[in-house]
Order: sequence, then structure tokens, then C-alpha cells
Amino acid sequence: MYTIYLVEDDMNLNQILAYYLQQEGWDVVTFLNGEDAKQAIGDNPQLWILDIMMPGMDGYQLLKEIKLQNNSAPIIFISARDADLDRIVGLELGSDDYLAKPFLPRELVIRARKLLERIYGQPDRESATLKTFKVAAYLIEGRARSVKNELGENIDLTAREFDLLMYFVLHPGQLIQREQVLRQIWGEDFYGTDRVVDDLIRRLRKKMPELRLETVYGSGYRLVKA
Repeated sequence: MYTIYLVEDDMNLNQILAYYLQQEGWDVVTFLNGEDAKQAIGDNPQLWILDIMMPGMDGYQLLKEIKLQNNSAPIIFISARDADLDRIVGLELGSDDYLAKPFLPRELVIRARKLLERIYGQPDRESATLKTFKVAAYLIEGRARSVKNELGENIDLTAREFDLLMYFVLHPGQLIQREQVLRQIWGEDFYGTDRVVDDLIRRLRKKMPELRLETVYGSGYRLVKA
């Protein structure tokens, strides 16, 4: 799972962009100013998304600080100013991509995904689902698609219940929203209500009561790390 640091001083746009980025399963940390973001450079996220026009430390200054600390993470600039000038200056300073405002949030997601794949390679999700995991009191065999309790007894899960379980196991501690579950388990073409997610969660909890799957009211669900 990639960690993305988003620096945008417009709170509304900050929240919207973070939402769309999180929909991809990425861990997104947001900042409303360059000074706070500067303190987090040492965390070494996999991607920075920087607004250029910010009060105090602007995006140009923050980029220089990132490069000064030998942080090699890719950087996407976003700005509402002169597109050509900002693009040239940004590239000269070391940015990897540029988006001029206004833009569709999905365009930022696509640009971010392509940049991450170019820098870090394609994520090997298929091989991850074939591994063995020990979660709470359960042994989860990805290749065999089986679950055993601490007594070695098989727990009978439906295909969707197992897929949901693996989705949470592969994203421990991350807030998973209903819309994400619908896309992952039912597919992009599903047009029913998201209440089917709640029902699937309820069934999984009943079969695996030791699984620490908590509800984040108004947002979604999270598998609590042991």
C-alpha cells in the first residue's frame, strides 16, 4: 500500500482529493500548509502532491526542502497560476508531473497511479493473495482460500466472504469505505444498495467473532491490527 502526502491549503479541495486517493486503497496524509508538511519529510512517503500557491512556505520552497533532505519520492505539482511557467519551474526544481487547476479529481488519481507504477513497478496483488496470514485467532491460507480457527477447525466462508476477509487482511489498520468494498467485491457494474456491504460484514463477524473488525460510523470499516 502506497503512502501519499497531500499538501493543499484549500480545506475543501484537500478533503475531496484525499477521498479520491483513498478510494484507490492508498494511505493519504494531508497537510494544509508547507510548514507542517516540512516536518514530515523524514517520513519518506512514496509520493508527494504539492499545491504551489500556499501562504507562508509555498510549493516551490517545500519541494526544495524535500530534495535537500535527499528524499527521492516523486512529486506532482498542482496550481491555478500560469500553467506553462509553473510547469517549467516545477520540472527544473525536480517535480515529476504537473496539473493545472481546475482539474477532475479522477485525473489526479490516474496521474498518481501511472507515476507510482512507473517508479515502483506494478503492484503484485495476485501473489499477495496467495500467502498465508495469521490474524487474531485465525490461520488464513490465501492459496487454498481456507480459514482455520485456533483449534485447527475449518471455517466455512462463501466466496464473497473470503474475498472481503482478504481485502481487509491486505489493508490492515486502513479505513475501508463501503464504496471501496462494493467496487472490490461486487465490481464496477454493481448498481444495488451499499447495505449489502453491511450484511456481508455482519456474516463475516458472526463466523469469525475473534476478528477485530470495527465500524467507523459514517465512514466504513477497519481491521484493527493485533
